[in-house]
Formats: sequence, C-alpha cells, structure tokens
Amino acid sequence: MDFLHLFLLLCTLLGTCFYVLKSFLRPRPNLPPGPPPLPIIGNILQLGENPHQSLAKLSKNYGPIMHLKLGSLDTVVVSSPELAKQVLQKHDQVLSSRFQPAVSAASGHNTVSLVWLPTGDRWRVLRKICKDQLFSLQRLDSSQGLRREKLKKLHDYVQNCCDSCRVVDIAEAASTTLLNIFSASLFSVDFSQIGSDRSHELKETLHNFVELLGAPNLADYFPILKPVDPQGFTRKWMSYFGEVSRIFNDIIDQRLESQSHATGSKPRNDLLEDWLDMSRRNESELNRNDIIHLFLVS
Repeated sequence: MDFLHLFLLLCTLLGTCFYVLKSFLRPRPNLPPGPPPLPIIGNILQLGENPHQSLAKLSKNYGPIMHLKLGSLDTVVVSSPELAKQVLQKHDQVLSSRFQPAVSAASGHNTVSLVWLPTGDRWRVLRKICKDQLFSLQRLDSSQGLRREKLKKLHDYVQNCCDSCRVVDIAEAASTTLLNIFSASLFSVDFSQIGSDRSHELKETLHNFVELLGAPNLADYFPILKPVDPQGFTRKWMSYFGEVSRIFNDIIDQRLESQSHATGSKPRNDLLEDWLDMSRRNESELNRNDIIHLFLVS
C-alpha cells in the first residue's frame, strides 16, 4: 500500500471516529423512538427499494411516530391517519415548511416556488392566486368542455387504431392527452400530438424534471457534498430547468406579441391571460418569473 492510499485510509478512519464521537457528545433533542442508526449513513439502508413498505414495517415496531436518521438529517415519520390529521390541520403553521432539495436551490426555484417557500406573506400571496384561479370550482367548470374535447380526440385515435389494426401505446396516448389538457388550460395550445417525436421529447423532459426532484440525492443527506454534486443531479436539473423555462418563456413572448398587435380581439380564457393581466396591474404581486415557477407547480 503506497503512502497516498494509507493517508486516505487514515483520513477516513479519523473522520469516522470524529463523527461517532460528535454524535455521542452532541445533546440529543427530544425525538420519537426509532431504529438505531448506523454511523454516518444512519437508517438509509433500512428504507430499501420500496421506502413506503419499509416504513410501514418499521412503524409496527416503533409506533406511528418514529425518528429516522438519513445521513446527517433527522427525519420524523408519521404513519397514523389520526396523527397525520393533527400534523396537517392543527400544527400546519409549525410544520408546513418543506425540506428543500439541493437541486431546487441550483436555479433559485426554492426561493420563488410556492412548493418550497416557507409560510409567510409571499407564500400566502401565491397560495391565494392558485386557490382563486388555478384550483377554483369556477375554473374547473369552465374547462370541462376542454377536457371533453381532449378525451374525444383520445377516443378517436384509439378508434382509428382499431379500424386499421394498429397497436395502441396506452401510456403514450394517455400521457399526451394529459399534457394537452394541461397546456390548453394554461396556454390555449396543444403541446403535442399522439405519436409525434416532439411529443416524446417534451414528455421526457418534463418526466425527467419531476423524477429528479424525487430521486435520492446524496447531497440532500450529506449537505457537505452539495458543491461536489457527486451524482450530477444539479447539472441535470439545470439542463431540464433551462429547457422547460425556455418553452414557457417562448409561450409568454408569443402571447405578449399577439396582445400588442391585437385590436379589439377577444382575450383568451386561460390562466396565462389572467396572470399576465395581474402582472400588468401589479408586477410586485406577480411577475414573469413568478408565472414561470407557478407553471411548474401546475
């Protein structure tokens, strides 16, 4: 063994000893019971490939509220419906701030998005906008005809495939229909057509974007690794985020240009029109950057 390997081994052993000693000497907060953690990695290995099943099994031994150590993060798991109701309804102000993944901070998404903002004035403003315009019964009722139209197109596509004895890719057809319902409600345009190459590329970008948020990232469990980005998640996130932002910016630019040249035309009944009107009235309440990040929440 050469000197370099010996030096790295000694550094690793010293780091492990320091971490274990620090864990024992650090004052323990009043945490629920849970499985004993391993040094450094904690209980990560006990989650397995199906964390929901592993947590259900662990809750039988440690109760409906248990503590897990995921790397350097203390995590409290609530598995009882009754206790979850208390957490979400009675103690929502204290427990509403969500953990911010390392990738969300790369593009500043965590400082703008309704999903990651802590409870406060800005969070309440964005929540009210979504409540009144995105999730309101009036909005859902007004888009009922649109949803029926997209479902009819799906029905016609399946019927044409049956008539011509072609195989139907159900996942492709269903995801394209959902994507078009989303894009038509927000922008009054169809993002793609069933079976088109552009449809596949766009769905793949959006899928990768969402999947990256839920993927286990070592930089989340060990914040010291954030600058290193050992799995390349931050680089991938910036690529996907840049592509999705470019699409949304192009749509906004086209809408603003059409509005500047339109004279007496009827405004479109979609969310983009409403949010642009709101931005013109008060940009401090909702600006262009807010609109793009709200689309990502949608």
